[in-house]
Amino acid sequence: MQDEQNIPYEDDYAYEMPDHAGKTIRRLWRSVSDQHGRLAVVLVSVAFYTLLSIYAPFYSVRIVDFLWNGIRSAHAQGTVFRVSWEQGGREIAVLLAVYTATAGLYTLQSFLMSSFAERLSLRLRTEISEKINRLPLVYFDNHKTGEVMSRAVNDLDKMSEALQTGLLRLFTAAGMVTGSLVVMFQMQVWLTLIFLFFMGLALLSTKLFAAKTLQLAARRQQCVSNVTARVEEAYSGRVIIKAFGREQNSSREIHRATEELAEVSRKADFLVNAINPAIRLVNRLGQVLIAVTAGKLLIDGALSVGTFQAFFQYVNQSAEPLTEGAYMVNSMQSALASVERIYALLDEPEIGAEPETAALTGRTEGRVEFRNVRFGYTPERVLMKDISFTAHPGQKIAVVGSTGAGKTTLINLLMRFYEVDGGTILLDGVDTKTMSRSWLRSHFGMVLQDTWLFEGTIAENIAYGKPDATREEIVAAAKAARVDFFVRTMPKGYDTVLGNDTENISVGQRQLLTIARVVLSNPALLILDEATSSVDTRTEMEINRAMNALMENRTSFVIAHRLSTIVDADLILVMENGNIIEQGKHRELVKANGPYAQLYYSQFA
Repeated sequence: MQDEQNIPYEDDYAYEMPDHAGKTIRRLWRSVSDQHGRLAVVLVSVAFYTLLSIYAPFYSVRIVDFLWNGIRSAHAQGTVFRVSWEQGGREIAVLLAVYTATAGLYTLQSFLMSSFAERLSLRLRTEISEKINRLPLVYFDNHKTGEVMSRAVNDLDKMSEALQTGLLRLFTAAGMVTGSLVVMFQMQVWLTLIFLFFMGLALLSTKLFAAKTLQLAARRQQCVSNVTARVEEAYSGRVIIKAFGREQNSSREIHRATEELAEVSRKADFLVNAINPAIRLVNRLGQVLIAVTAGKLLIDGALSVGTFQAFFQYVNQSAEPLTEGAYMVNSMQSALASVERIYALLDEPEIGAEPETAALTGRTEGRVEFRNVRFGYTPERVLMKDISFTAHPGQKIAVVGSTGAGKTTLINLLMRFYEVDGGTILLDGVDTKTMSRSWLRSHFGMVLQDTWLFEGTIAENIAYGKPDATREEIVAAAKAARVDFFVRTMPKGYDTVLGNDTENISVGQRQLLTIARVVLSNPALLILDEATSSVDTRTEMEINRAMNALMENRTSFVIAHRLSTIVDADLILVMENGNIIEQGKHRELVKANGPYAQLYYSQFA
C-alpha cells in the first residue's frame, strides 16, 4: 500500500459500456493486422518487465540479509565493514542491472504502445474522413454536427489514450498483482492476509466514493451544459435582449445557473479531494499493522531483515494496481464504447458508386426533365409520389408553395443530394444517375437563402467556385452582383478577411457576395432560393436586373415566397405535401383560380 494513491479524478468516472464488446475487440484486432508484430513485442516486453519487477525484491532479500549480517558481525568484532566485488558487490551490480532492464523494458513498451495507438488513430481518422465524403445528405440531416465531429475527435482521443496507458497498465497490473501475491504468500501468510484485508477496505471505500462522485459528475456536466447554453443564447441574442430591455432578467438566469453549478461543483470537488486522504488513511493503518506484526516476527527470528524490506516492496508494487484496477477496466470499457461508435459510423450506408465514364461531355444545354419521380426520406414516409415536368433550355422555372411543401427537396433531388426511389431525372436527355455527382453539380450555380462565407478574403470567397479566377474577373462579377462599391469601402477592399460568423458586414451584403460567387462561376443552370430575401427593395431591384441578365440563356430554378418576383417565369410549379398540384404560367394559373391564385391574391390582399 502506497502513501500516495493515484486516484483518478471525476472525469475518469464517466464511463460507458459497449453493446458488443467481443465483436468490437475482434474488429479492432483486424484493424491493427499490420501491427500484430509490434503488439507481440509489447506483450513480450510486459512479460519480462513483470518477471524482473517481481524478481528484484526477491533477489534483494539475499543482498540485504548479507549486508545486515556483515554489518552486525563487523560491529561485534570492532572492525570496519567493507563491500567488495566478491563480498556483495557482484550481487548489487546484478540488482542494478535488473532495475536498469526493467526501466528499459518499460520505456520500450511505452514507446511501442504510443506509436501503436497513434498509428491506429491515424488509420481510423483517415477512414472517417473518407467515409464522411461518401455519406449521403440524409445522414447529416439525421445527425447533429457536434455528434459527427465527436466521432472523429473525442472518441478517437479516448481510444488512443486508453490504448497508450490503460491497456499497458492493465497488462502490467494483472501480472504484477498475481506474481507479487504469490511471492508474498510464500514469504509470510499472515502479513499477506492483513494486506488483503486492508486492500479490501480500500477498494470498498473507493467504490463508495466513486458511486457518489459519478452522480455528482453527471449533475455537474448537466449544469455546465445549462450555463453554456444560457451564455451562448445571451451572446447570440444580445441585440434582442437589449431591444426588449431584458438585460436584468437574462443576467439573473445566468447567475442562477452558475450558482447551481457552483454548488454541485463544491460537493463534487469535496468528494474528489476527500477520496485520497480516505484511501491513504486505510493504507496507513494497514502499513502500521503490517509493520508491527512484521517487527514482532523479526524480533522472534521468524522473519529476516531482507524479507521484511522485500515484503514491503511487494506491498507497494501490488497496492496501486489493485486500487486502480476498477478504473482501468472502466477506462477500457469506455474506450471500447468509443470504438464501437466509430465503427458504427464507418458502417453507415454510403452513396452509390460513381460511373466510371462521363455521360456527357462539354457544356450542358440545360434541358431538365422529371419523369414520374418518386421519393421518400424513409420507405414508410413517401413524400413525392409522381413528379413530372420539363424545363427547356434557358427557361425560368419557379417553385412555389407553403413551408414544407417539398420545394427544397425537389432541388436536392436535382443536385443528387438525395437519390430518387423511382422514376428518372434527365439532363439533356441523359439520366443523371449515369453522371458523376461532381460533374453534375459543377454545372449548377446555387444562391441559397442562408448565406455562407468561408474564412478568407472577399476575393477568395467570390472565387470559391473558380479558384483560378483573375482579379479582373472577380471585380467584374462583383460589379454584376452590385457589390463592388460596398467592397471598395472595406478597409482592405477585396483583400479584407472575412469569416462565416463575421459581423462587420450585413446579411444583405453577405448575400450579395454569394451572388457574385455564382456570377463568377458562370454555370449552365441556376438554383436561386429566395436570393434577394435579405436585401432592401432598391438593392433587390438592382440584383433582379443582374440576375435577369445572368439567367439569360440559362435554365433557372427559382424557389420563391414573394410571388411578385416570379410572374415572368416560363413555368411555375405549385407544390403541396411533396407533390405538384398545379403548373403553368402566371396568367394561366391566376385565370384558373386555383391554389396558386389564392396564394397570389393573399399576398396582395
